[in-house]
Amino acid sequence: MSTTIRPALSYKNKYWIEKHRYYELKHFCLQYPGWKRDYMALDGLKKQPHDLSLLVRTNVISDPTARCAEAKLFYSERMELVERVAYETDRDLHSYILKAVTEGLSFETLKTQTDIPCCRDVYYDLYRRFFWLLNRARG
Repeated sequence: MSTTIRPALSYKNKYWIEKHRYYELKHFCLQYPGWKRDYMALDGLKKQPHDLSLLVRTNVISDPTARCAEAKLFYSERMELVERVAYETDRDLHSYILKAVTEGLSFETLKTQTDIPCCRDVYYDLYRRFFWLLNRARG
């Protein structure tokens, strides 16, 4: 389920970013549940996920524990970035913003499921601010 926000904003909007960059950042955030699942699955002792070799592309490390640690670092850095930017966007509503951007929820869905304590205009302003801040953080 995707949000109903327009991907292209006016250049005059204070949170304007290029349309395709917005889509790139949106899809980056939608990977969050998978990162969290894969992070929790890695413990260094049990069977490794089949896609671990895609994350660690060095031929130097043959130690499975080190490869697992690198994969955990890969996931944790990305999750921390999204969580930090959500917190920077708004300290009071960061949990709602995080849920929306990582699960692709619209304001209406958030209002129904979680009774978000703000109006539609405030929410979408914060939603745009989140992606603007994420764009700056990702460079």
